[in-house]
Amino acid sequence: MMMPGSPVRRPRRLVRAAVIGAGVMGSAIAAHLANVGVRVLLLDLAPETLTADEARKGLTLASPEVRNRLARAGIERTAKAQPPAFYTVERAALVTPGNIADDLDRIRGADWVIEAVVEDLGVKQDLLARIEHHRTPDTVVSTNTSGLPVAAVAARASAELRTHFLGTHFFNPPRYMKLLEVIPTAETDPGVVETVTAWGAGVLGKGVVRAKDTPNFIANRIGTYGFLKAAQLMLELNLDIDDVDELTGPLIGRPRSATFRTADLAGLDVILHVAVNAYRYLPGDEERAIFEPPPFMREMARRGWLGEKSGGGFYRRKDGDVLALDHRTLEYRPRRRTSAANLDAARTIADPGKRLATLLAMPDVYGEFLRRLLGATLAYAARRIPEVSDDVLSVDQAMRWGFGWDHGPFELWDLLADAGATARLVPAPSDAPDAPPLLHAVRAGGQGSFYLEDTARRLVFDPRAGMHVPLPEDGERISLARLKTRGALIETNPGASLIDLGDGIVCLEFHSKMNTIGEDATAMGFRALERLSTDFDGLVIGNQGPDFSAGANLMLILLEAQDGNWDELDRAVRRLQQLMMAFRRSPAPIVAAPFGRTLGAGVEVCFAATRAQAAAETHMGMVEASVGLIPAAGGTMEMARRVAARVPADTQADLLPVLRWAFETIAMAKVSTSAEDARRLGLLREADGITINGDRLLSDAKAAALALARGHYRPGPASLIPVLGQRGLAAIESILHIMRTGNHITPHDVTVATKLGYVLCGGAVPEGTRVAEDYVLDLEREAFLSLLGMPATQDRIRHMLQTGRPLRN
Repeated sequence: MMMPGSPVRRPRRLVRAAVIGAGVMGSAIAAHLANVGVRVLLLDLAPETLTADEARKGLTLASPEVRNRLARAGIERTAKAQPPAFYTVERAALVTPGNIADDLDRIRGADWVIEAVVEDLGVKQDLLARIEHHRTPDTVVSTNTSGLPVAAVAARASAELRTHFLGTHFFNPPRYMKLLEVIPTAETDPGVVETVTAWGAGVLGKGVVRAKDTPNFIANRIGTYGFLKAAQLMLELNLDIDDVDELTGPLIGRPRSATFRTADLAGLDVILHVAVNAYRYLPGDEERAIFEPPPFMREMARRGWLGEKSGGGFYRRKDGDVLALDHRTLEYRPRRRTSAANLDAARTIADPGKRLATLLAMPDVYGEFLRRLLGATLAYAARRIPEVSDDVLSVDQAMRWGFGWDHGPFELWDLLADAGATARLVPAPSDAPDAPPLLHAVRAGGQGSFYLEDTARRLVFDPRAGMHVPLPEDGERISLARLKTRGALIETNPGASLIDLGDGIVCLEFHSKMNTIGEDATAMGFRALERLSTDFDGLVIGNQGPDFSAGANLMLILLEAQDGNWDELDRAVRRLQQLMMAFRRSPAPIVAAPFGRTLGAGVEVCFAATRAQAAAETHMGMVEASVGLIPAAGGTMEMARRVAARVPADTQADLLPVLRWAFETIAMAKVSTSAEDARRLGLLREADGITINGDRLLSDAKAAALALARGHYRPGPASLIPVLGQRGLAAIESILHIMRTGNHITPHDVTVATKLGYVLCGGAVPEGTRVAEDYVLDLEREAFLSLLGMPATQDRIRHMLQTGRPLRN
């Protein structure tokens, strides 16, 4: 047996894992492990009684189907989850169900065992003893807990296991929530901490924060405090639930779900559990009373009003309307939008610091609420250092990654300080004699700011040193903003910029509203090609905004159409087509780095690039049909090419089923649920890469461009595209007739889809005809412009711009 402090044999790769506990959280953790290609054993208890269905089938408690029922149900439930827990349904095959009684010995082959059973200390301790009997000496074991003392879970374990044991707090749902809190104990080997941190960041794509072993760790401790403080102030100031959500959402840099809608998503029972846990284990907390939930919440829990999972909580839906709970009467009424002159004025301010300063200066009850809430939350967070963490960066990251705040508490302090608004906070935490020591320290030795910028690096205040120190840099993360401050900006215009990434690679960055691709971005694309031919070895097309690109600028397109500027529209479409073809023929490699929403022309940019390096969470779709158009910057042409490529050359295989697949992808405006799903839709190629950790996307794209350049990349020659022609047109006409007869599509859907089919099939040519790229581009452009001239298409565009939803006309 290994002794404490001896070198730990750590697995270099995460190949196999076991998750014990197939509840909502355990099953979702197993799903995300499967997403990244890890084989997972999912175990739960063996049932002690038969279901009625099992009894009818003649099964017994000894039947494997029965004994693995709970784990299998966890997989099935997770496979049906919305939003999807798996990247694709096929990933579920990597999760194998079992039960603790029969299969616990199978954890012997796992690199990582994650215990995710009920939040009960005794249950976790007993299970850990059983795990120890079967694990191999170098297996890492972690407890997924939202706040139980991690060291207490392992208190009865051997010294060898305790060196390989730590806490891992995944946030729900694990696929989408970025935060992973890693909680080592005093006995955890540092090498194990480094391994799990590397697995979390590099394999699972998480933002990993190391937290101290204190109740509820970092994010839940501060986040639950903020939630209950907001509830307390609501009651004191006689506000309503929908008032609080209006005040604590995007207005102050928080998610749209704000406070109570977030609680409905998380589950009131979960939040109350965290609150009770804090109250029980934090007798010395200066704000302990806050963690005593108000009576109306306890009554909600008693009635089972827990949120989304129970059909309603602070909000519920009825007949398509959203109702808000009146916390005074516990009755529901129609949700209201909080409106006041001061609030309406603040909503128009884009700069977050100025907006917050305006909100805090409001003399009404809304201003008082925000002054007291933000002041109390900042003070509470400041008092948690060094209790929950030694550094402010970890706290800020935990709140951004775990709760979706735009700014962590100390980043928010700097924002308010720059706007001259900190004195308005209640309490004013920097001036009061009893202010948190950290705020006194940052005033004395930190120039009043937690973060400082210089041309070479970003600095953060270190409470232990009493001074600013350089932020730790992730060598695998490229920051375009930082590169610009260091003089890497080459050229810029309102829609796009060129930035030197170093090592002979240049980046074309989109930065218009929603990163739409208009004339400015097109012009900068041509400039990128010019510089690529003389000064650089490769090009990356990417950015670090909320999304890669929402496509073309619909507002400008609609205005030009309404004004009858058809020559200008024809020129603009031709120019965008020319840019995409120039990307295809570039003598140096081009790598697109899509992420988030990648729609319309954003997809066509990826089509034109040599490679795509996509973030795992990429929602890709050629959605032009939803506004009555078709892809016209080479997208339809590329899908025709991909149809032909699905069938090996010199074979007699029928292209028609593949044509239908491509036709439906565009005509139905399908959008992928992940990068893996985009492959299924044909929007990404097998050669395209996928990056799990979005922070490293540009770095991976740069590496891909360098590898292509060093491999003496040469563009492929222009080629003819075999098309289905008249036979394909007849098949599409038949499909549309059936769908229209069944009232599944509208008359204008038929018009749009018919023109799309004409382009995909290469026009009314004989089957097997090979057509030139320019010929298909002409068909694309003609179809696009003719559809744009139709009132029904213009109505669709107008409706999309006004409501964000498609119009069925």
